[in-house]
Amino acid sequence: MGSFRIKGGNELSGTIIPQGAKNEALQVICAVLLTSETVRINNIPNIRDVNRLYDLLEGLGVTIKKLNEQDYSFTADHIQLDYLQTEDFYKKATSIRGSIMILGPLLARFGKGHLPQPGGDKIGRRRLDTHFTGLQKLGADFSYNEDDKSYHVEANELKGSYMLLEEASVTGTANIIMAAVMAKGSTHIFNAACEPYLVQLCEMLNRMGARITGIGSNLLHIEGVDQLQGTEHTLLADMIEVGSFIGLAAMTSSEITIKNVNLDDLGLIPEVFRRLGVAVEQKGKDVWVPKKDNYTIETFIDGSIMNIADAPWPGFTPDLISIALVTAIQAKGSVLIHQKMFESRLFFVDKLIDMGARIILCDPHRATVIGLNHEVALRGIKMSSPDIRAGVALLIAALSAEGYSTIENIEQIDRGYQNIDTRLKALGADIERID
Repeated sequence: MGSFRIKGGNELSGTIIPQGAKNEALQVICAVLLTSETVRINNIPNIRDVNRLYDLLEGLGVTIKKLNEQDYSFTADHIQLDYLQTEDFYKKATSIRGSIMILGPLLARFGKGHLPQPGGDKIGRRRLDTHFTGLQKLGADFSYNEDDKSYHVEANELKGSYMLLEEASVTGTANIIMAAVMAKGSTHIFNAACEPYLVQLCEMLNRMGARITGIGSNLLHIEGVDQLQGTEHTLLADMIEVGSFIGLAAMTSSEITIKNVNLDDLGLIPEVFRRLGVAVEQKGKDVWVPKKDNYTIETFIDGSIMNIADAPWPGFTPDLISIALVTAIQAKGSVLIHQKMFESRLFFVDKLIDMGARIILCDPHRATVIGLNHEVALRGIKMSSPDIRAGVALLIAALSAEGYSTIENIEQIDRGYQNIDTRLKALGADIERID
């Protein structure tokens, strides 16, 4: 396993370009299975999870061509469904949670799909019920094999249906949409997730010939079509990376410009950082975080302690709760961080406490941070990355700390952040990758 060795305390400066959105990439790459024609996707991040999905699709028979560093073409004209029964498929599908999103396209185009229990971050219970309940509403037969922990869906013909999703699951909504676009008749999905990545997926599918309306809302209407064609699609900038860089600038008292990002596309993210006292400004086509030696957490109007919680879009994304928490460490004031959607995402705070942070872990969902106001620096320690987002939060803490830190298990960070060490070095970070 690889490690990062970091000498903290450096002031950073310069510009950084955020990668294409990881979560969007996994959705739209799975969507290429819906057509035999070529689909070109631009601005794809070179990260471990995406590369694992490439391997999985190539095993299925998808022809993938690298056009340049960030742009690829996909042609799914010779799909080998027998591959779903192989040991190689089992190994690759269990290594990435995004593999769940091949089921909707396979069911829509070929009438069946098979998948073992997918992998991904261990951040608490992550239900798959929404996926399969939605596919069943469209007429699919569902079965689960307890022996090999695998899921099977099959349908002679999918038929449009009305459904009210119990949970506004992003990947569940994506899977159902990709199945419904080729179902007979009309499908209405209420309580659909409406993240920007789903907007992008729906717009891409419409360019392929799908008929989806209500895009961007939690009520989607889909009129099924017989087939889809090829298209070209460009990914958004990864808003989780953008939020990570905002937190990094605050923690290291640095001035950083994040290129080609519009604050209006980030939902509540800029507002949450402003509540933590972090200035975020639009300068032309870029986001600018000015250098500040101190930043103060706001209180509510009645003077009570600030509370930051995650919620489905347009609420604050759970993927940035770890970053908000670590940013608050060097603020003036206190904040209650409430991770509502996952019960194991705050367990990394013990590492931050070892570094000198003043944090009280109230329970698996809540932590209170009492800011140090840059009066006391964190100290470097040896630690391990438990998941993608906590790993980057620990990296931000290490870059702000005095002395040396070592972060092990950085494969977790590489799953979601492209060449993060190289890009941070360009800002002045002292970070070394050790294999």
